[in-house]
Amino acid sequence: MASPLASMAATLTGALKLAQPPIALCLTDAVPPGVRSWQGRVPAGCQFWQEAARGVFATSPRDHDLCAIGTFTHNLEATESHEADRRDALKVFADLGYTREQDIPLIPVLRARPHHVVYGPLAAIPLPPDVVLLFVKADQMLILSEATQQVEGGYPPAMGRPACAVVPQVTNTGRAALSLGCCGARAYLDVLTGDVALYAIPGARLDEYVERIGALATANAVLTTFHGIRRADVAAGKSPTIKESLAAMEASG
Repeated sequence: MASPLASMAATLTGALKLAQPPIALCLTDAVPPGVRSWQGRVPAGCQFWQEAARGVFATSPRDHDLCAIGTFTHNLEATESHEADRRDALKVFADLGYTREQDIPLIPVLRARPHHVVYGPLAAIPLPPDVVLLFVKADQMLILSEATQQVEGGYPPAMGRPACAVVPQVTNTGRAALSLGCCGARAYLDVLTGDVALYAIPGARLDEYVERIGALATANAVLTTFHGIRRADVAAGKSPTIKESLAAMEASG
């Protein structure tokens, strides 16, 4: 029998027709037994999102050492040399007009400092997820934005650089957010192609989201067929009523 998280992952994947599995992030002080520690080096912490599709693993602050901005947004413990590296990065950004001094306080940062970040497929994650990440296209974002409106009573912010700031944004607010990525994340992640963005859902409300996403995906499919029939009928010179279009849809199968 599938676990609740595995069932929710299957619903999300099927309803949204996801090309990549839903990814879970867990901010924790202790690594669960049996979870392997990350081995190797990555140029940026966002690359863990891609690696997470392959299995569950835990990272410590040192695993994020090459990402001066990711350790900032995730409030990870850093050495003085790492802090100096961050200052150098911010100077380059400022010189380019990319991130000005007045922009820095606006970047979301985790309020609490985690000792570890556990990543993995939502279906296999051994902890309650803090954030669930979905790699999505515009038509999938349509359903997700509708779900956010119904679950949260509002629409999600659309965020730009840095992509990793979507994690503290969702964690700190308990509300969903859309990340358009950043030039760094798009350089490091093969899955973050030009037509793909990131939708982040708060883990604490995942069950509500899954229920609404499933219902809205079904509704969107039906209504897409309905509108397609109306478009064809109007193009053929007809002026169908709603009831006539509904009848034509039912007759079509």
